[in-house]
Amino acid sequence: MKAVVFDNSGTLIRRYRALKDLKTGKICDSMNSLDVVDYRDRRALVVLQTDPSTCIVNARPYQTIYEFIERNHIRFNISYANTAVDPGEILEVLRDDPTTVGDIQDTIDAVAGKNYNIQICSGSGFIVNMDRGRVDFTITAGGKLFPEVPHVIGELMDRKIDIYIASGDRKGSLMELAKLLGIPTENVFDTADTERKARIIRELRGRYSKVVMVGNGINDILALREADIGVLTLQQREHVPQRLIEAADYVIENIGELLDIDI
Repeated sequence: MKAVVFDNSGTLIRRYRALKDLKTGKICDSMNSLDVVDYRDRRALVVLQTDPSTCIVNARPYQTIYEFIERNHIRFNISYANTAVDPGEILEVLRDDPTTVGDIQDTIDAVAGKNYNIQICSGSGFIVNMDRGRVDFTITAGGKLFPEVPHVIGELMDRKIDIYIASGDRKGSLMELAKLLGIPTENVFDTADTERKARIIRELRGRYSKVVMVGNGINDILALREADIGVLTLQQREHVPQRLIEAADYVIENIGELLDIDI
């Protein structure tokens, strides 16, 4: 038996993200959230485990993120970080941080205005600066399925290859995507950071004769190295560091090219 593990954002879907710089108040759609985390200081990207399009948009905009999480018992996960950090430390920063739900809603509006689907992407969250004890950015991401994806998934299934998703995106969005593509929901690993993706690949290699990892971002680097075959896809058309390219066995321009690789 063989398995293929896909990242989601930038791999299965074309991602569009809006970040609000809380220092300037400006919203930008040209920055990669992982690059922002890695750029300076000790930072972490946090994903709220609730639906932006139904829950967050209807929340009171002037309450702080901390109040929103505590009053509504909202779960959150650390999707990516350049330092060791735990949820308790995140809450301590949020406790005294003035960032509001309205700051997140601004990014939701920006993504919705571009007609990207928030339901199948990471959703909403924020980037915490642990060194400075504050939230630097709020963020929302939406996506559109790459047109070749349904055929690729269907063809791999026809070849009796098991399909998995391991992504830093929130659970609800990945479940929606899995249902859309006919992937068993038990094969979905949500809010997986760099190290967890590698552990998932390692565990699957104990069950399958061959495991392939397909990803597009720096948070996939350890999983690409861990897999029997690591495939880096560039269809998102974002800059990738040389070390990520070197971690892959194959580099493809289009997800459809995966079918040409001897899996």
